[in-house]
Amino acid sequence: MALATSTTSGRIIRNTDIIAAIAIVGIIVVMVIGVPAELLDILITVNITGSVLILMLAVFTKDPLDFSVLPSLLLIMTLFRLSLNLTTTKLILQEAEAGQVIQQFGQLVIGGNPVVGFIVFAILVVVQFIVITKGAERVSEVGARFTLDAMPGKQMSIDADLNAGIINDQEARIRRQKIQKEADFYGAMDGASKFVKGDAIAAIIILLINIVGGFITGMIMHKMEITEALYTYTLLTIGDGLVTQIPALLISTATGLVVTRAASDSNLGQDLTKQLFSTPKALYITSGVLIALAMLGLPVVPLTILAVATAGVGYYLQRNSAVTAKQEMAAAAKSNVDEAKKTENIMNMLGVDYMELEIGYALIPLVDSGQGGDLLDRIILIRRQLAGELGFIVPVIRVRDNMNLMPNQYSIKIKGAEVASGDLMTEHYLAFSGGMEDESIQGIPTKEPAFGLDAKWITASVREKAEMFGYTVVDTPTVLATHLTEVIKSHAHEIMSRQDVKKLIDHVKEQSPAVVDELIPDLLSLGHVQKVLGNLLRERVSIKDMSTILETLADHAVMTKDIDRLTEHVRQGLARQIIQPFLNPQKKLPVITLDPRIEQMILDNLRPSDYGSYVNLDPNILQRLLKRIGAQVERVVLNGHTPVILCAPVVRINLKRMTERQLPQLAVLSYNELVQGVEVQALGMVVLDNEG
Repeated sequence: MALATSTTSGRIIRNTDIIAAIAIVGIIVVMVIGVPAELLDILITVNITGSVLILMLAVFTKDPLDFSVLPSLLLIMTLFRLSLNLTTTKLILQEAEAGQVIQQFGQLVIGGNPVVGFIVFAILVVVQFIVITKGAERVSEVGARFTLDAMPGKQMSIDADLNAGIINDQEARIRRQKIQKEADFYGAMDGASKFVKGDAIAAIIILLINIVGGFITGMIMHKMEITEALYTYTLLTIGDGLVTQIPALLISTATGLVVTRAASDSNLGQDLTKQLFSTPKALYITSGVLIALAMLGLPVVPLTILAVATAGVGYYLQRNSAVTAKQEMAAAAKSNVDEAKKTENIMNMLGVDYMELEIGYALIPLVDSGQGGDLLDRIILIRRQLAGELGFIVPVIRVRDNMNLMPNQYSIKIKGAEVASGDLMTEHYLAFSGGMEDESIQGIPTKEPAFGLDAKWITASVREKAEMFGYTVVDTPTVLATHLTEVIKSHAHEIMSRQDVKKLIDHVKEQSPAVVDELIPDLLSLGHVQKVLGNLLRERVSIKDMSTILETLADHAVMTKDIDRLTEHVRQGLARQIIQPFLNPQKKLPVITLDPRIEQMILDNLRPSDYGSYVNLDPNILQRLLKRIGAQVERVVLNGHTPVILCAPVVRINLKRMTERQLPQLAVLSYNELVQGVEVQALGMVVLDNEG
């Protein structure tokens, strides 16, 4: 028997959508056709029950979104009440009766006096229409407007919390969905309030129709006396009005409670108790005011009783709050000790963030939005910018203050190790010239942290003058953001993890599953692909075109598993993308070439190792070679060109590794990376003489 009941209830729950559809159609049918008086009593009772239930749900709701179905429910209940109104109107006019419920309501309110009953009904309609419904409608309208206006700020706040590590991606997604639901809810409530308002107007019109029409019908069709007709139809009309308006009043009240309710962790009753009786001083003052009113001549007994009760509640709360505070302090101390002993918290200390930005206390205003700081927003933009440039999503950058740093100092860390640092001066601007210095621009000499350029810290009063003399002037947050961007670009190959690579490959698999299935894991492992991508990022080659990269690897992984050789094949596949940034306005590629003897010398001294091949040159020869390359690079830069060396494919990657420490900005290209239509412009050749 229990199993059958459970099966039946489960079937009903699964088919609630069908039940709801049938119920709505049934409401329309009742509105058009009508029902007998016996069934009408049941439907009126259902209407009252549903209205009470909605009001109770509104009282116990903690967050307006917990009752998000309310706008649709308002429409359904309003339609239901109107269908009952039409049905009762038909019965009143045709048969001069409308069921026992309406009859009893009418007698209860009228009490033998139709005028009193009409006045009571009119007051109920005015209370609902002007006070509750009008107020709820206005609150819904303002709530919808302010919710929409606040959406961009809330979204930025979520992005800032995500970037600072306060929340994770899943929590950010949930919060964004909640913001969208809030906007939809208040917008829907703004429209649904119009239904309730229209229902109140319709009730007044139906009341007048029932009284006038019933009076005429009773006298003409039912041959009633004037007083009998007036009493009978006023009784039925007032009863009908009360039966529909009381539920309408309950639902209007529920609407007002929901739209005026702020999100809370407790229901309305708990919040009222907690907030009204949270301050004993307020209760003492209230008690004193009541005593003063009694002394001025107002009724002494009720005022004295309330004054004593208010003072007693205040004393009780004051005494309990002191005891509760001591208990909470003891419990918190014990909880902190227990929490510190947990193994999980010790394990959390073992983790290392991929990227961290630590700042001294004087730089905290750059991060604090309350003080006008927008650094967190800038970091969000940096991550978006680099995702487009580099082709992978930079991990969350944790921003925290460090009291061990100097007040104006900051430190950029990767996997817990510092890779860059600098000093900033708040309320100053960093100015650096394009070449010519002007002594009239007073400032504190310094080095621009991202590129090591000579610069000055200047005050706001000098800024305009510095810009007139050709200085580039940037604010403090921009200096830090630029340095952070350059650090990420320079260390992208260290930042990108296997998990990041897995996400990129999964994204490609959605569009091109064939190449992924062919390559991984049969030809290359995920780790091999990560190393190739790391080699590309190490030279600031974007990996955004993952489809081409994976297809090239699939073509050549059959023949070799050497990471360096696979990297060179991929670079050839991305040749047009790699060369594009180095072309001049005439679409020519200005380059420095290598003496063929230097290329041969590098080839002759290549040695294999577990970490790839390396060049085993004599240190003196290597130093001379780097010196010659540096001289050519300096000459090219002074002539306004980007330094690029063009060499044979077999020596390209080894030459880059030889020069990247002393000349990190030097680009090294191979002949195989030249695409059709690109004209090479030789600016010079690196020649190694026989000195020393």
